[in-house]
Amino acid sequence: MKRILVIFTGGTISMTKDEKSDAAVPALSAEDILKLSPGIEKLADLSFHDFGMLPSPHMTPEKMVEVSRLVTDKIEKEGYDGVVVTHGTDSLEETAYLVDLTYKGSKPVVFTGSMKSSSDFGWDGPANLTDSVLTAVAEDASGRGVMVVLSGEIHAAAQVTKTNTHTLDTFKSVDFGPLGFVEGGKAFFHYRYEKRQHIPAGRIEEEIALIKCGCGMDGRLLRFCADSGSKGIVLEAMGRGNIPPAMVDGVEYALDRKIPVVMVSRCPSGKVLDDYGYKGAGRELRDMGVILGGNLPGQKARIKLMVALGHTSDAAALKEIFEKDEYR
Repeated sequence: MKRILVIFTGGTISMTKDEKSDAAVPALSAEDILKLSPGIEKLADLSFHDFGMLPSPHMTPEKMVEVSRLVTDKIEKEGYDGVVVTHGTDSLEETAYLVDLTYKGSKPVVFTGSMKSSSDFGWDGPANLTDSVLTAVAEDASGRGVMVVLSGEIHAAAQVTKTNTHTLDTFKSVDFGPLGFVEGGKAFFHYRYEKRQHIPAGRIEEEIALIKCGCGMDGRLLRFCADSGSKGIVLEAMGRGNIPPAMVDGVEYALDRKIPVVMVSRCPSGKVLDDYGYKGAGRELRDMGVILGGNLPGQKARIKLMVALGHTSDAAALKEIFEKDEYR
């Protein structure tokens, strides 16, 4: 029987409704949740670690790094065969992606959570936790990087995103689809995601701004970020990677101050390209030195830039990290 560690960080899976406010609040410990997941103890030799009871918005990049180091230490030093991490769903994809970028091992790491609290009808927490353990113990799970398992589907942390505010099947890999699924007490895999990256960062750079572009915007936000201590900026541009022309001087302002600017799209799928040539379009921006962020959503590109700047500040090296598997 495989040894699996379950790390509980909080989120809706650990919440119940408070009687006075009738609103969900953190309440359940790791032991409580495991007791409410019947039969899970038969799937693996389970141990648990109470990291905290953090609602999603209370997670920070610093705590994400702590989770990543904990995962690595528990696998490398204590010999676990895999790790499952429960997490609030609002920021789950960000923590899972940071761990994926910084965890070098081959043993499976699986993130999960729930969309309903334990007080709601149809609480999905126990099923998601059980499916995650089944994925972690699967013989074919090794070497797949960090995975996310909810609603019976297995996703690559590098591709999955939360697409709906309340539906149980909110997590989708909109460009590539799920890696596999869990059914009948077993995990099945369709394919292996081959573009996983490891960035050997000893630290992260937390001061990264995220700006979403809209019609008629100018460069004021970019200049403000550059002047107020941002070490990097992620732009969620329009379409394939184009911004309003009045924003261009703000991009140039940041780049002149050696602040890297990474561009992704505000569209839910597809990657940015430089095939338009008008003012504010991708070709002009890339020629200026803007880095193309592939098909990452803004929140993940921000995490990647944090990790990348923890490894290097060299402009060419940063460009290589973001573009090497997307534009060759």
